[in-house]
Amino acid sequence: MGFLAEYIMRGRMQAMIVAATLALVSLIMPPVSIVSSASVALVTLRRGALEGLIVLACSTAVAGVLGFFLLGNFQFVLLYGMLLWLPVWLISIILREGRYLSLAVEIAVLLGVLGVICLYLYNTDLAVMWKNLLTQMVPPNAPVVDIEHTMDVLSHYMTGIIAAASVFGLLFGLFLGRWWQALLYNPGGFKQEFLSLSTHPRLAIGSILVVAIASLSSGVLSEVSWNITILLLVLYIFIGTAVLHALFASMKMGRFMVPMFYVTLFLIPHAMLPVAIVGLSDAWMNLRNKISNQHTS
Repeated sequence: MGFLAEYIMRGRMQAMIVAATLALVSLIMPPVSIVSSASVALVTLRRGALEGLIVLACSTAVAGVLGFFLLGNFQFVLLYGMLLWLPVWLISIILREGRYLSLAVEIAVLLGVLGVICLYLYNTDLAVMWKNLLTQMVPPNAPVVDIEHTMDVLSHYMTGIIAAASVFGLLFGLFLGRWWQALLYNPGGFKQEFLSLSTHPRLAIGSILVVAIASLSSGVLSEVSWNITILLLVLYIFIGTAVLHALFASMKMGRFMVPMFYVTLFLIPHAMLPVAIVGLSDAWMNLRNKISNQHTS
């Protein structure tokens, strides 16, 4: 994908065309939205907040015009573009100025947590809303008893699930933009940044307290805490992935183990929980230093 990064960096017009076109394509193929947001991230990371904002604003305008002619509705496309590009632009500024990928990931997750809290302050009974939406998505011939129970349980956690999916998409766009930047101007730089992902023990203690509150409390407080926990998992999944990548890469069969690890994560989503536990424990155990010490001794 290096050719696309080179094309984006040729100028505002090229970056704007890529961002706006891929945003419209993502309405049919959602994963393409990551590439669209990465184009805004790349410009912001390389050329600064103002240049990124100009590309964001122009891309939004272009997407609105294209949406009007292709879909007959520019308001939805304008809103979609802002929701897609504004968060990644803000996080890209944080990464550019702060220079720490860990800080950018933590703030992205924190924004998701604040979003969940604000939603519950606005409406404490979000589970009812989610259940109504899920009911409309159920096929007519589905077994009523099983589906009813599943929706009852799932509706209480949908806010956290949607927020976590949004943060995942935001961070994947940021990572792709950062990888493009490294590919063009600092080969190998992104790998070093990603494999050094970590968090402070105090944040890990706070995360454990949130889980404790979710487990020991009841009602809205418990529900909010569980939804925040789902979001915190995003942070520790990325850290755990970095730790395990470093671990597998240090093995003799590393060139096979690392790809297999990522394939396993993709095919077996349940594997993300133990990966998150590894990421949480790394706050105290500093596992990557132990790996490097074993190889230097």
